[in-house]
Amino acid sequence: MPLTIRVNGAPHAVDADRDTPLLYVLRNDLELNGPKFGCGLGECGACTVLIDEVPARACVIPVRAVEHREVTTLEGLGTLEQPGVMQQAFIDRQAVQCGYCINGMIMTAHALVMRNPAITADDVKRALQFNLCRCGTHLEIVEAVLLAARRWQERLALGPGVPAAATQEVTRAKVDAEA
Repeated sequence: MPLTIRVNGAPHAVDADRDTPLLYVLRNDLELNGPKFGCGLGECGACTVLIDEVPARACVIPVRAVEHREVTTLEGLGTLEQPGVMQQAFIDRQAVQCGYCINGMIMTAHALVMRNPAITADDVKRALQFNLCRCGTHLEIVEAVLLAARRWQERLALGPGVPAAATQEVTRAKVDAEA
């Protein structure tokens, strides 16, 4: 009996066992390649999606758990022609190397900024501490999230954006790392 799940704003009937990991349904049945298979244990974050706007590890969540809930994948944030705010910030700050962990980083960061766009570099680091990456673009990732937060604040007319001290902290760390 097919299950109906809502992904990126649209209902999808999927013919999968109710205990199938959501990640498999997203990738194999719906052909969404944003969420990646990393560890398969919910520890690395490569498979992060939003379920009702909360970051969740799709590799350990059975598809039955998302019936009557909204799932958002990387593809639901924007398109190639019009990337979402967070996606564009990652592009602008060149915060990607291999790209494998970036889905999880973007999804987790998007949820953080949607909860409260007035964030600091420390807020970003705390939010992303369980998203594993070995490429070395950590400073650029923090810069990208802060840039997206500023852009959201401007969009929402909340004021000048992320405190300058947060951006300066990241810039100082980047200069120190390059020295």
